[in-house]
Amino acid sequence: MAAKAALMAGNGDPSGVETETPAENTPSRERIKLLKVPIDIVPEDRLADAVYELLAAGQGKNIVLLSLWDLLRARRSGEYRTFVLNAALVIPISKSLISGVRFLTGKKAVRYMPFDFAINLLTTLEDRGFSVYLLGGKRRVLQKTEKNIRQTFPRLHIVGRFIGAFKRQEATILEAIRKASPSLLLVGKGVRGGEQWIAKNNTQLNHGLRLWCSDLFDVFAERKKRPSRRTFENGLEWLGYCFQNPFKFFRIFPYLYYKILLVINKLFVK
Repeated sequence: MAAKAALMAGNGDPSGVETETPAENTPSRERIKLLKVPIDIVPEDRLADAVYELLAAGQGKNIVLLSLWDLLRARRSGEYRTFVLNAALVIPISKSLISGVRFLTGKKAVRYMPFDFAINLLTTLEDRGFSVYLLGGKRRVLQKTEKNIRQTFPRLHIVGRFIGAFKRQEATILEAIRKASPSLLLVGKGVRGGEQWIAKNNTQLNHGLRLWCSDLFDVFAERKKRPSRRTFENGLEWLGYCFQNPFKFFRIFPYLYYKILLVINKLFVK
């Protein structure tokens, strides 16, 4: 895997949004509500501060990378809604969410590409010699991911890893994570339930950060390419997923529903 500079090359701001340098005494993040779902505005140059503040809190903190589809799911699903409402950090990854925030509140939210957010997060942890536990993926993917992370982040301590396909070993894995006490539990595809697995076992995990990102290990293992910078900035990354699964073209209907909700809230909700 290329070095961090090469991974982030091509755009000084991986969020795709220009941000102003805040004053020293300004908060590292601002939480707002979009259609009753929380979203955090975190400028890229304050992300490290936000991460260190969460780690200093000394309690388990979940990070959610929120897409448009996740937002709509959080409006109707009790279990997932609770997970998002209780998350310590909710990062928008869909362009539609950024425009929705601007339309309803006039605020300028910051959007992150999931892979870039993970790189920034791992860089922040490495800067202070923190640790990570890798959970998910197939054996070869996980091994390649671990190798590439060690090469790219040499001062980041990988304190454990386990493949995603596990059932009877769940209690053993939870105990291993608690004993390893990682600063970040990074969960990828293959773990049954995905983010819901984190929510289900929230009280049994250690006090570090937790992040689920479906394709992250495949990208780290160079098995899958991330969307191009231009595609992401134009908000067209979803087209690639639609060509992989044509049924996702039907997401145009929830997208239109989202637009209608924005207009209704603008006109009738104070």
